[in-house]
Amino acid sequence: MNTQERARIKETVQTLIEPRSRVFHVSLALASLAVILAFASVGASLALASLAVLLAFASIGTSLLASRQPHLLRLVAIPLLGLAGVVALLAGLWTLIGGTEASAVLPFGLPWLHWQVRLDPLAGVFLVLIGLVTGAVSLYGLDYVRHFENGRESLAALGGFSGLFVVGMLLVVLADDAFLFMVAWELMSLSSYFLVAFQHEHAANRRAAFLYLLMAHFGGLAILLGFGVLAAFGGGFDFDAMRTAQLTPLWAGVAFGLTFLGFGLKAGLVPFHAWLPEAHPVAPSHISALMSGVMLKVAVYGFIRLVLDLNGELHWSWGVILITVGSLSALVGVLFALIQTDLKRLLAYSSIENLGIVFIALGLTLLFASTGHPNLAALALVAALYHALNHALFKSLLFLGAGAILHSTHERDLEQMGGLLRRMPWTGSFFLIGCLSISALPPFNGFVSEWLIFQSALQAWNLESGVLRSLVPIASAVLALTGALVAATFVKVYGIAFLGQARSRHVRRARPSPKGMWAGQGVLAVLCVLFGMLPTQILSLLDSVAAQLLGTGVPQADASGWLWLTPISAETASYSAPLTILLLALIAGAAIWWFKRHASWRVRRCDPWDCGFTPPTPRMQSSAASFAQPIRRVFALLFVIDEALEQSADGITRYRLRVADRAWGWLYLPMARAVDASSQQVARLQSGNVRIYLGWTLATLFVLLWIIA
Repeated sequence: MNTQERARIKETVQTLIEPRSRVFHVSLALASLAVILAFASVGASLALASLAVLLAFASIGTSLLASRQPHLLRLVAIPLLGLAGVVALLAGLWTLIGGTEASAVLPFGLPWLHWQVRLDPLAGVFLVLIGLVTGAVSLYGLDYVRHFENGRESLAALGGFSGLFVVGMLLVVLADDAFLFMVAWELMSLSSYFLVAFQHEHAANRRAAFLYLLMAHFGGLAILLGFGVLAAFGGGFDFDAMRTAQLTPLWAGVAFGLTFLGFGLKAGLVPFHAWLPEAHPVAPSHISALMSGVMLKVAVYGFIRLVLDLNGELHWSWGVILITVGSLSALVGVLFALIQTDLKRLLAYSSIENLGIVFIALGLTLLFASTGHPNLAALALVAALYHALNHALFKSLLFLGAGAILHSTHERDLEQMGGLLRRMPWTGSFFLIGCLSISALPPFNGFVSEWLIFQSALQAWNLESGVLRSLVPIASAVLALTGALVAATFVKVYGIAFLGQARSRHVRRARPSPKGMWAGQGVLAVLCVLFGMLPTQILSLLDSVAAQLLGTGVPQADASGWLWLTPISAETASYSAPLTILLLALIAGAAIWWFKRHASWRVRRCDPWDCGFTPPTPRMQSSAASFAQPIRRVFALLFVIDEALEQSADGITRYRLRVADRAWGWLYLPMARAVDASSQQVARLQSGNVRIYLGWTLATLFVLLWIIA
């Protein structure tokens, strides 16, 4: 530790103990004591979860002082947030390993409606997810936030809203009543809005943040109405009362539709996806990792909780809807990702594709569960949860890698990159692991979860309906096509960004990212490998969720021991990740041995023959746009393409390409026009006459009295 760091720590301690900050710390201590006492009578797992929430609150309180002492954010607030993630991870693992449940009633909320919390296996899975990503992101953020310390942005806002964001996600997972759930949901949405608008001096960022806030509140309203239907039949706002509700088929369908609309909009499913590639790229990179890796999965959690846990009897048509929308989202998401040249925007579209895959698996769960095949439904549910965990890991890794590139090169455009592997070897290596994982190549984690989804889809022959037996193979074909397009997308990303020659001065001068940044990436990269190497152990943890929600698990998964994964039976299909790794290592070792022994005498070192051409330049390399050109031509109907050659005043001809999303013209722009038109009609009521205003108030009062009566 150098002299400057010692001086900063001393100054920090003096700031924390000075009289002007004592009031704040005393109030924070009293609030913490109240929460601790509220959780004093609960089990260890829920106590750990409450400690995670308290640590996140402590991170918020420390961040408020960062406006005066910028280094507080890096030295205290972010480590506290990372510790909150570690504690949440431990709480989730404790619950999954023990298979226990714990609940408590908190002395908060309304006098007649106290907040209730509950930690069960389903909540435990998502606590593990939140904890893993939050811990790695905090490790990454220790060095990433340095370049904000000398800028104009508010570090107090960055740290405070980051802590509120994590608190909101933790409380959504822990909530056991609709009131606390919606408070936590809005806290998560509002805090992430301020993080999206963090660099608000750019008009595009303000526009993206407003669009995100608008869609978040629209989705929140749909979720609130869905809770209203369940509460009306259950006679209460707590989840236990909703579980006992006897809904008619009509109202069960209404509740499902509202739930799917609200959570599907938050998850970025097509056609409500256009906000996601606008909002996620403009947030700070470690926040983008949290939004794409964690926040979208909180929407998955909410959907599973309301549909599989609270909504009662299931219907096969719900599964058809999920499979259809999920397949469309997966295909559209990957096609838009393939044609992007902005790296963070590409990763955002890829999240739409992966959430589509998760909802395909959830659709299979509903389809099998509603037609009397609980074991197959359990397999599909476990596959959905496994892919949600895997996507959280590799998508967070890729966003952190994109943030490291942006930090070192100040570039997000793939057309300006190239040759980064030589300049950023650690980031390049970890990013490669993320690309292989998201492309579902063995032995990485993405392969296992997608393989499990295919295994559950291949059991469609058990369904009695011929229409359903035809629908599932079509969805499987779309999923296979999506997998091929994902591989092409990330071959493009890695080849254009990390291989070849640098295409711009910024990239040629790039330096390796700080150790803290690649350490955060390294943690996620190692987890991607471990989740691919140990699938039977992961499935044994996820099996308790299937047993909780469906009454049965996947008992055959580890029937052949820890070495073999057999989701249906050993005769049907099996997979061994350790043996796959051993086989690949033997092949690689044999190739290296052969090359060293036999190839050296055949190699003659000399100047290469260049066929009479000049040495290659960066302009001669394939570009990101040219790589995707064949796919863009084939699927041109999905895009609004503006392509032309422009000749500038200096006589240079330039190629211009703009690709827009048709969803803007089909959905978002008509909605905007309708809102503008209705606003103009409402404005006509503003006549300026007090008597008219009193008349409208009286009429509103009569209508409300009539509704209540």
